[in-house]
Amino acid sequence: MIKFDEQKLRDNLAGGVNLREEINKVIDSLWGKFDKVCWLGIGGTYASAMQAQVRIKEKSAFESFVENAASYYTTGNKRIDDKTLVVMSSVSGTTEEMIKAAKLCKAHNARVFGFIDKTNSPLAELVDYRISYPQDEQLKFFMVADRISYLNKEFDEYDELYKEVDRYFADGIIDVYKQADNFAAGFAERHHDDKLHYFVGAGTQWGATYSYAMCYWEEQHWLRTRAIEAQEFFHGMFEVVDRDTPVTVYITEDSQRSLSLRVADFLPKICGNYDIIDARDYKMPGFSDKFRGFLSPFILHAVNERIDAHIEHINRHPMDIRRYYRKLKY
Repeated sequence: MIKFDEQKLRDNLAGGVNLREEINKVIDSLWGKFDKVCWLGIGGTYASAMQAQVRIKEKSAFESFVENAASYYTTGNKRIDDKTLVVMSSVSGTTEEMIKAAKLCKAHNARVFGFIDKTNSPLAELVDYRISYPQDEQLKFFMVADRISYLNKEFDEYDELYKEVDRYFADGIIDVYKQADNFAAGFAERHHDDKLHYFVGAGTQWGATYSYAMCYWEEQHWLRTRAIEAQEFFHGMFEVVDRDTPVTVYITEDSQRSLSLRVADFLPKICGNYDIIDARDYKMPGFSDKFRGFLSPFILHAVNERIDAHIEHINRHPMDIRRYYRKLKY
């Protein structure tokens, strides 16, 4: 397999899982001091925030909402106050919009919990509570969301789920990478030079669908895309789909599975260039069926990473180069 370091991936996934104890110490120490949680981000981190919001609102009545960092520092949000826990993430710790938003959160006396990969960075110095560990952003956010649901006495299966995560998650996700490789190679061969590609998702996968279209295909592959929520597909977009339109539908195993299935069932009537990527097609030994919804975003992320590796190879376009991002003033 190209661009696949199994041991490095295993170490990273295991390290992400092992952050739960540290995350729980922060959330447990603050429990009772905040009455709402705000997931704050920009770009890819905003996408992860949307995923966390879907995750927590399905489990808990605890007040939770998402903020885009740039929207927040320009418009504000009266709900962010001294009883708010703001959860954010940043790889570099230098993203301009996140720094401005964090400063505004602090000005309103909110508690800011940051997953900031680089310890020597402006954001790392701004947040009240920090965990620094690369990658696994979705997992970090899900662990925060699930701990809040558990402490709010609304997630009785918390210990059961994370017992399985601790034991089976890393090995299972690594195996998904391997299971997906042949499909990913074929997908990349057919779509590596698409003029426009539509991605459809719902539930905990919607944020990832939005991010994959924008932060991966557009930013890293320089391929034009549009992402749309499955529940909105039948309210405009499907009128521009024809026989040759490239459309990919992600199907999760969470509560919104039926929304994506509806799109997948309809597409063959009008389109001959669609792909269905269903989390259910990938095995995760050791996990109970009732927890497959939790796993869906991580399974589909693994599939996407294999697609990326093959598109990068076919197009001979390294994913780490940029034309404008952090190259020009904007």
